[in-house]
Amino acid sequence: MKQLVFVALAGVALASCSTVTRGTTNQIQVVSTPSEAHVQTSIGNSCTTPCTFQVSRKSEFVATISKEGYQPMDVPVKTRVAGAGAAGFAGNLLVGGVVGMGVDAATGATLEQYPNPITVTLQPVATVKAPAAPHPKRHKRVASANDVVDRRSGPTS
Repeated sequence: MKQLVFVALAGVALASCSTVTRGTTNQIQVVSTPSEAHVQTSIGNSCTTPCTFQVSRKSEFVATISKEGYQPMDVPVKTRVAGAGAAGFAGNLLVGGVVGMGVDAATGATLEQYPNPITVTLQPVATVKAPAAPHPKRHKRVASANDVVDRRSGPTS
């Protein structure tokens, strides 16, 4: 009977192997060229590169990286089953059972975000050249009264 109680307690303690071994949050790292760019996510995180922030393993979001003088970039961050998460999830078959599997699935402990790290190279904003100033119009010289030569009189001596 003591063995049965011990096995039951061990099963409960070890239930949800991925949740125990991997946790329910993940660190997302963002690196940009140039550095010191502003990062804003669609789920409310913000920082200045290079930086790291924490998110729920279940979170999918868009990270917008921007810096004055550069075109902003939107990077979609998705989730997928991680290799270690799958192993922990499978470990539930041996120890945690259906309860452990349910906990891991509900908490997202088997997931990871990608890309991680987020690495971007921001492109400078194209400068638009102002049109060249128009050349001043060359005006034809208009003869004035002083310029009129009386050709009837012939050469003067």
